[in-house]
Amino acid sequence: MVDFVSKLRYDINDLKKLINLLCSPAGCPWDREQTHESIRRNMLEEAYETVDAIDSGNTDDLIEELGDVLMQVIFHADIAERAKTFTLEDITDATCKKLIRRHPHVFGNINANTGNESLNVWDTVKREEKQHEKTSDAMKSAAQNLPALWRAEKVQSKAAKVGFDWPDHTGALDSLTAELDELKAAIINRNNDAIKEELGDILFSAVNTARFFDIDPEEALGLTINKFISRFTSLEQKAEEQNKSLKNMTLDEMEALYQKVKLEK
Repeated sequence: MVDFVSKLRYDINDLKKLINLLCSPAGCPWDREQTHESIRRNMLEEAYETVDAIDSGNTDDLIEELGDVLMQVIFHADIAERAKTFTLEDITDATCKKLIRRHPHVFGNINANTGNESLNVWDTVKREEKQHEKTSDAMKSAAQNLPALWRAEKVQSKAAKVGFDWPDHTGALDSLTAELDELKAAIINRNNDAIKEELGDILFSAVNTARFFDIDPEEALGLTINKFISRFTSLEQKAEEQNKSLKNMTLDEMEALYQKVKLEK
């Protein structure tokens, strides 16, 4: 058995051997019980934690979280190797081949002098690979498990590439206003199915508006969530300063404090 404990520094081959050991009969019972499906959520969580580390600007956190993502990739590869379906080398081989195919402006005779031109080349090659004859085929290929706001943005961008788009943001904004009116009508009619549909239409139109300003809708919503948490924290603090509990305050009292917090921040 490889002496993992006494090593001073590890490389990617050590990580592969370590995970292989953990998943073996001599390793960890939990690790060897896992399947692609059982650790599916782990991959999502580690990816989001990596993005948090990027946003924090903390290098040590980023190293740790990137390591966790890499561990998930090798973990899945180990599961597949034991099932004799594919190997880590199959993953690296397929990835390298894809990168070479989709960069004909680097490895071939296609010209691309800007980032946008490079993306267009990538998209063209990808569409040919996936045999997306229609734009709707490309829309359907957007990952179902993407956050819905991102998936909406991807679908709208694919429609825009063939000219199905508003000339400018005013059309998207008018659509957002119209959808809000339709939601109000659905609420008046007390039609829950219609309310759900119209809420979805509002979110879709809001994403469309964001797209015209190159604003990431997930990021925009995240900022608003953080802003609300900050204001609510201040609301609680102000209530405590007045020796009050939110549970015993009326909505009007809480709203009055909240408006004060908004003016201060």
